[in-house]
Amino acid sequence: MNAPDAPYSDVLLAALRRDPARTALIAADGTEITAGALAATVHRMAAVLADRGVGRGTTVALLSGNAPAVLAARYAANHLGARVVLLYDGLAPATLATLVDSVDAALLLVEPELAATARALLGHLRGPRPAVLTLGPDAYEPPLGDDLLAACAALPKTPEVPGAALPGDDWCIRHTGGTTGVPKGVRMTHAPYARMLTRPMAAAGNPPRFLAATSLAHLAGIFTDAALVAGGTAVLRRGFEAGEVLAAVARHRITHLWALPPLLYRLLDHPDLPTTDLSSLTRVTYGGSPASPSRMRRAAEALGPVLYGEYGQSEALSIAEAVPADLDVVGPGGRLTVGRARPGVEIAVRDGDGRTLGPGEAGEIHVRSAGVMTGYWKQPERSAEVLVGDGWLRTGDIGLLDEEGRLYLLDRAKDVIIVVGGHVHPLEIEDLLHTHPDVAQCDVYGVPTDDGEEVHAAVVAAPGRTVDPEQLRALVVHDKGAMYAPVAFRICDALPLTPVGKPDKVRLRAADGPAAAVAAAP
Repeated sequence: MNAPDAPYSDVLLAALRRDPARTALIAADGTEITAGALAATVHRMAAVLADRGVGRGTTVALLSGNAPAVLAARYAANHLGARVVLLYDGLAPATLATLVDSVDAALLLVEPELAATARALLGHLRGPRPAVLTLGPDAYEPPLGDDLLAACAALPKTPEVPGAALPGDDWCIRHTGGTTGVPKGVRMTHAPYARMLTRPMAAAGNPPRFLAATSLAHLAGIFTDAALVAGGTAVLRRGFEAGEVLAAVARHRITHLWALPPLLYRLLDHPDLPTTDLSSLTRVTYGGSPASPSRMRRAAEALGPVLYGEYGQSEALSIAEAVPADLDVVGPGGRLTVGRARPGVEIAVRDGDGRTLGPGEAGEIHVRSAGVMTGYWKQPERSAEVLVGDGWLRTGDIGLLDEEGRLYLLDRAKDVIIVVGGHVHPLEIEDLLHTHPDVAQCDVYGVPTDDGEEVHAAVVAAPGRTVDPEQLRALVVHDKGAMYAPVAFRICDALPLTPVGKPDKVRLRAADGPAAAVAAAP
């Protein structure tokens, strides 16, 4: 079987079969699961799901934290040819319902710890209610649905369920943001993902031991898949607490860790860092938000030459990688490079007329590779906006290439704020704040900090009214989730505008410095 032309689920199950006695997963409670046991659970789940109508053309939504069962359920659904939607724990139920509605989910799989969220989600649905199964017993009465794990355990023996997925099938719809109206769902197909998983990862360990301390619905899930395909182990944690992460690295002899820059900074600032044995760590992958050059160079001093930058998008998978030596290269404005193009990836920087620019010239980054998406789910107009020419993707990022092929990010054409946990689109929050009777006008924008970015808002009060920042913050938390809530509000008599009349967020960001008169979260 040619792995790059196969469904990724076939590639992963084949890797589990090669050494069934090895430890594949270590759960947060310390439970160890062998590769053979994981493969058996996948086949048992596939048999139960198939009996309930899951197969090619169906969509399964997963609401779970970092638990072994959610990985097995994803692999089982994909093995049957179904596509999955990974729901982020921590989003508001109304937002989750919008995502479920948008993909016509036939089945919702729920970890029992999130049963209350699932019930609220179901109450916000506008379309047909999907069938519900739980990944363990549900303590509520009546239960949300049947227990998938119990149904698997009741099977008299482990069946060998044949795979139904095809290399060109969608294995996932990954939402990149946009929960006002219909969100953008990136269609991710099996074959390019399988190709990425089978590509050797520098310095990840042989075999790798990966620590998944951030959501499996994001990059931690991808790196977990890569570790399993490479014959390694994934150690799962429920969340990223810096002291616990350091202890886990030492205890489990972790070789590979993924962290957004703000999370990496927490490790660097933790008092246990100097006394923790991190000698097993050979790769720390960072990315997903801008990295501070000074902080990353201090990280290299503390951790050694183990820092690898990752630049990618859901629409294009992995695009470029920076190696440890790249931290010594000073780019435009002192920026760090996000690296050189990955094998099989073409990068071009183009101006507004589509002309390819030379080294040192800034423009929009375009990417072409086998990993470029086939399009957004049921949104051909949006797909046509970003898929241009002969297989090229407009990333929406502004950057430049140097003479040696290193890529530098200068700005984002898409107005998005990257925070720990995901992406915040200002327009969504502005639309919500404008529904409050005290708000006449508002702008939402990101402000860089030493630890990444924060969401800020500038607000003009409605005539005769007074703005209460805590009320506005509570509104956002209730409707969108805590990740979206501004940490500071600037109360203005009028919003600053550019010469052409657009909101001047550059001036707002500049004003929110140390002396800014803003109402900050306690």
